[in-house]
Amino acid sequence: MKPLLLLDVDGVLNPMGRPAPDFRRYRCTIGDDVYTVHLNPRHGRRLLELALVTGSELVWATTWEHHANDWIAPRIGLPSLPVITLGSSSGAPASEHGEMFKTPHVAAYAGQRPFVWFDDQVWAEDEEYLRVHQGLADFLLIHVDPRQGLTSRHLGMAHEWLTLTGFSQGS
Repeated sequence: MKPLLLLDVDGVLNPMGRPAPDFRRYRCTIGDDVYTVHLNPRHGRRLLELALVTGSELVWATTWEHHANDWIAPRIGLPSLPVITLGSSSGAPASEHGEMFKTPHVAAYAGQRPFVWFDDQVWAEDEEYLRVHQGLADFLLIHVDPRQGLTSRHLGMAHEWLTLTGFSQGS
């Protein structure tokens, strides 16, 4: 079973702070809502390289859900990816340990597969929830500073963990 590389959009691929010059601005329309996103076209290539060398599968773990395949993936050079369905955060069950609403959905999707999760909202409470979840494989949560977004350091952390833990099928 391939390890998973789970991707958030806002705060990870779309930083909340002033984007670096290599980011491009896009206006995305979803229904009646218009969103401005800043995306780095090199992120797609670098994520695909990481997935290839580690034998991992890229998966969206974002409230953009399937819209990420329509609006984000083509702008950074990613193919259509599987999506973890999150539903509405307002309809999410109450947290057990202070974990965010996405965490139980990520746990259910990952199951026995090891995973690396890039998100700007993963904290100790999410790790605690995942550690006590029965039957879950090993994982690495990589907190991304939402002001800067995904960096080479984050990708390096994922590569190193997948390689050192033996989960990498490319090692």
